[in-house]
Amino acid sequence: MPSALRDLQRAFAAHLRGDDESGLVAEIRPAAARLRIHRHHVLDSLAGALAATFPTVMAVVGADFFRSLVRGFIGRSLPAQPVLAEYGQDFPEFIAEHEPSRGLPYLPDVARLDWALNLAFHAPAGDRLASADLAAVPADQLPALRLGLARGTTLLNSPYPLDRIWRAAQPGASADTVDLATGGVYLLVMRGPEDAAFVTLSPEEAVFVRGIADGFSLEEAAERGAGSFDLSASFARLLGLGVFAAAQ
Repeated sequence: MPSALRDLQRAFAAHLRGDDESGLVAEIRPAAARLRIHRHHVLDSLAGALAATFPTVMAVVGADFFRSLVRGFIGRSLPAQPVLAEYGQDFPEFIAEHEPSRGLPYLPDVARLDWALNLAFHAPAGDRLASADLAAVPADQLPALRLGLARGTTLLNSPYPLDRIWRAAQPGASADTVDLATGGVYLLVMRGPEDAAFVTLSPEEAVFVRGIADGFSLEEAAERGAGSFDLSASFARLLGLGVFAAAQ
């Protein structure tokens, strides 16, 4: 008796992940060769999409290790959306659980940076707050403003020097090794005029940005930063970078 469509689709998806679904051969005729070709094509397409989204990870571990890494991920998680640029959100968590990757403890954070850059690259470039938008706001009311972060903006905190690791992995970079003992970093990933980019933040600036993301006013977020935080200077810098969403 033929399988129900849902069961057939479930078996087909399992086959694409690499599972042995020999029952499909009896359901689809002629099947074996066509199923192998289709699975090979899907695996290659998904691996290529992940390589495009996580280029720093691939540069760090090498093509062979990356290939085995993504095949394991594909076997656990097929795309839920038709847009391949949206595939890979769970890849950093997969790397963190991947036993052969345990010797590279910074690798999940490298993947998170790649993913944040991917999100920023595909975010719309418009709808960002500019200094001209604040011209009509009285100076004494500015501290009470509540702003949001523009789409594609991500705050990352890592105990590893992600910025240096990223730069060392770029084509043409020097062969100098990155000293992990130099400590961690706060990075703000954003959509630039032409491409995705990131800047380093001080701990106080990072707390301020997190406060903005959590819905605090400029003044309240600045108080959370405390220390030597300079609200005027930091706000002007971030405003110039275009990290705030346009006021609604």
